[in-house]
Amino acid sequence: MKNKLSNLLILPCCLVMALSSCAPSKTLQIGNTNAERFSIVENPASQRIDILLDGKRYTSYLYADSLKKPILFPLMTSSGNNITRGWPIEPRANERTDHPHQMGLWFNYGDVNGLDFWNNSTARSVEERMKYGAIVHQNVDSIKVINDAASLQVSKLWLSPSSEPLLSEQCIYKFNISKEGQIIITIGVRLQALRDLSFDDNKEGLLAIRVARELEQPYLQKTTFTNANGIEDPEPLVDNQGVTGLYYSSEGKKGDDVFGTRGRWAMLNAVINQEEVSLIILDHPQNIGYPTYWFARGYGLFAANPLGQNVFSKGKETLNFKLGKGESTLFKYQVIIHSGSHLDSATVNQLSKDFAAQ
Repeated sequence: MKNKLSNLLILPCCLVMALSSCAPSKTLQIGNTNAERFSIVENPASQRIDILLDGKRYTSYLYADSLKKPILFPLMTSSGNNITRGWPIEPRANERTDHPHQMGLWFNYGDVNGLDFWNNSTARSVEERMKYGAIVHQNVDSIKVINDAASLQVSKLWLSPSSEPLLSEQCIYKFNISKEGQIIITIGVRLQALRDLSFDDNKEGLLAIRVARELEQPYLQKTTFTNANGIEDPEPLVDNQGVTGLYYSSEGKKGDDVFGTRGRWAMLNAVINQEEVSLIILDHPQNIGYPTYWFARGYGLFAANPLGQNVFSKGKETLNFKLGKGESTLFKYQVIIHSGSHLDSATVNQLSKDFAAQ
């Protein structure tokens, strides 16, 4: 237990150092003219790519090996309020310290040929590590910035614990500002099997966001939190201070009832620093298992998982998705961050229809 806690304490420090370091001679910036609200800055020495909005860092594509998968971190409203948990990368006060593998926005799965890509982190002991896979960044394929939009396309590999490639991934992140001022992130992930693969039904996947404290729902289970200095307090407790979140789904579900149900979209409404916020994930009808099941937990995990059907249906459905060697599949999702008011179901239904038509 002592070694595990030591790893958890070391991880935030290492990540913060990586985020704050820079290598000016090796950076590359694209965009940031008067007509372009977005710009993208590559920092290879720090294993990150910064996406700037109006000259300020909005999010970063982080791909350090210690993360066990590339992520987008942080995510914010257009006014700068964080909607993702800072711990363990950039810890803030009064944050949960559970599930150190849940960081920012990410895409992975809990069972690929028996390997767990979801729960991997530096907190895992040496003895456990042969159970877990890792996703590693390979290449920046393209960067584009035009007016109020930007895109980043990257290649990744899904590796076994012995570094055997199982999947190649081509992922494109598109960033837009809508006419209403919403930040829209469209994610396209193409997976190609490098050998025969089975994605056995598993509750942990697929596209996920670990949200900030304010977006959580009131939760009665004891857990540990960071103190005023962002350092973990080892004494577990129940604390719902500042918690304002509430889930909604396209099928009329609300609160905890959204978990384990299907829907074309799910939304999390909350208030952060007196700013009303709606965080929405839209599924796409071309995705496998559409409409997706929602892994929407009150403690702050917000995820779309179409591949865990047996678990969520309590055995009534089974998918056990497979890809033969050389076969590929595409997943499309859209994340919308709306601030200044809470959206209603009719508005989100229209956003969902617009995304489905793309």
